Amino acid sequence: MRQVGRTNAQFNLIEEGDRILVGLSGGKDSLTLVHALKEQRRRAPFHFEFLAVTVAYGMDENFDALRAHCKAHEIPHEIYDTNIYDVAKDKIRQNSSYCSFFSRMRRGSLYSAAKQFGCNKLALGHHLDDAAESYFMNLIYNGQMRSLAPKYRAGNGIVVIRPLIQIRERQLAAAALENGMPTIGDEACPSMRFDIKMPYARAKMKEMLAQMEQEYPKLFVSINAAFQNISDETFFDASRFDI
Repeated sequence: MRQVGRTNAQFNLIEEGDRILVGLSGGKDSLTLVHALKEQRRRAPFHFEFLAVTVAYGMDENFDALRAHCKAHEIPHEIYDTNIYDVAKDKIRQNSSYCSFFSRMRRGSLYSAAKQFGCNKLALGHHLDDAAESYFMNLIYNGQMRSLAPKYRAGNGIVVIRPLIQIRERQLAAAALENGMPTIGDEACPSMRFDIKMPYARAKMKEMLAQMEQEYPKLFVSINAAFQNISDETFFDASRFDI
């Protein structure tokens, strides 16, 4: 909670009068996020509201355990119904990786839900490991220096925030486990119902970073610092030269 508070203060993620939609998939990251925001609301010296929203893909998902958990902990929760699964049947090619497809469709649904429920911000559960993996994926596969911003404004005007972006994935896993959260795993992802390839690139980055961290235990401390200390004039972009 200290780190969530510091991240919020550093980037002004949550502000007076915000109504925040939290994308609640039921995984360890999003479940920890809704509990963190509930605690932040109790501690914050200003008022804000949040609403947990679970996107239903239209494949007869059972969210009873998630509904019960939110009710027991007084977390406002809604199910947002979509036809993403039916749409995917026309889009999926055999033995293709469609994680990015479902990610885009889910994000679009969350944007629509935010508009429907009168929310000005969307909170996502990305963590520091996600940011590091995205950086190296873009570097190695796309030739681009790009990661995950703590805060940005989407094209539709919704402000997207990532309150957990400076927290390690293993911390979130421990929080979910130690608090007995009813986490939902990959079985809830619609891509698991298709003949697809698993996300190879991200898995390779996760493996690479794990090996690097064994040799350099402070690796993620340095990555977090580096993402805030960018000397962009030292790269090969002439428009950024300081001369």
